[in-house]
Amino acid sequence: MQKPGAKGLADLKIRVAEMGDAGAIAGLMSELGYETRVAEMEMRLEPILKDSAYQTLVAISQGRLCGVVATVCHLSHEHNDVGARIIALVVSKEMRGRGIGGELVRAAEEGLIAKNITRVALNTRFERKDAHEFYEGLGYVKNGFRFVKTLGGLAD
Repeated sequence: MQKPGAKGLADLKIRVAEMGDAGAIAGLMSELGYETRVAEMEMRLEPILKDSAYQTLVAISQGRLCGVVATVCHLSHEHNDVGARIIALVVSKEMRGRGIGGELVRAAEEGLIAKNITRVALNTRFERKDAHEFYEGLGYVKNGFRFVKTLGGLAD
């Protein structure tokens, strides 16, 4: 799908991710601070791409994959309807500031609306002030804190 809204990127296309995108997506996740080998991304993408609760979109400009957004739809104990989360968004460092992230979020939101999803949430780290401003500029509102705990041991 053509996305002409990005600044100066008339050739920007956003499409559904494919297994062949694993290497580029691994590189983007590493840029975001989540070191990821290609084999790891292939392992992650295989079940994700088969699960209709997930959607992974990639941005292509000048023939190169330069961004990714991923969402997941879920039931909750708090609401009667299905909600969604943006679980990943990253644009390559050399392509940031051109509107690609906004176009990826817009495309992801369109996909959620097509599924009758009316509520989407996301997490971002405290230190990512630019990300906070980005999301607020897209209409997202801060409404709480996320707490994380790593559990020791694995189940038998």
